[in-house]
Amino acid sequence: MVSRLIYSLLFALAGPVSAHEFWIAPEQYQVPAGGTITADLRNGEHFNGSRLPYLPRRFERFDWISAAGIAEVEGRAGDLPAVRIEGAPEGLAVLAYGSTERQITYKAWEKFAAFAAHKGFADVETWHDDRDLPRDGFVESYRRYPKALVAVGHGRGTDRATGLETEFIAEANPYVPGFTSPLPVLLLYQDAPRAQAQVEVFDKAPDGAVTITTQTTDADGRAQIPVEAGHSYMLDAVVLRVPDGPTDAAWETLWATLTFAVP
Repeated sequence: MVSRLIYSLLFALAGPVSAHEFWIAPEQYQVPAGGTITADLRNGEHFNGSRLPYLPRRFERFDWISAAGIAEVEGRAGDLPAVRIEGAPEGLAVLAYGSTERQITYKAWEKFAAFAAHKGFADVETWHDDRDLPRDGFVESYRRYPKALVAVGHGRGTDRATGLETEFIAEANPYVPGFTSPLPVLLLYQDAPRAQAQVEVFDKAPDGAVTITTQTTDADGRAQIPVEAGHSYMLDAVVLRVPDGPTDAAWETLWATLTFAVP
């Protein structure tokens, strides 16, 4: 009880973190049939980050999809790791998370401009000025949409659309025998392919070294991700849009991530 309260307070007091990636980090990407899936929620940079607890007020949905169907990821506020699923059926398990809205206020234009350029929006200054927005003291709202793939037993199965507002779908299963690089992925936004979008690829080697590259989705919203055996991966893509409806935010960002490993 005490540890859960401490972690909840630490998370509540932590400052805005919208410029950092947010992902689901399985403790093991392959577990035995009937075994236990455990995973952290992490926030950070370069595929390294702080563990965050299970906090229902921070998400609108937190599901896992398996051969048995779709179910909620259950837990108690403050749980670490945030995911503990016992008795998982054999096959591919897909974890999917949709956050509530958070906000950050930018006191300096340069910080927002650098973030936007890094995520593939080189024209953000023109867009910002065309809307007569202030260069400081403006608000960005953001939502996170991470997914993770975990193999249970033989690990067979397919990833699928989960209904997140933006998400990656792996169009091949990296855990099954016969899989070869590259991994084809589809990026969706509002259930439609997202063309010409930047995909940031985080490649973590067995020694923990992380290599970061970028790709651009094709006209059909697809990308081919080179992968290596023994490595784990995170894919990241950000939607930057003008908020719809009454809000004090100047910009809204939606973050899609997908984590998986290659045996």
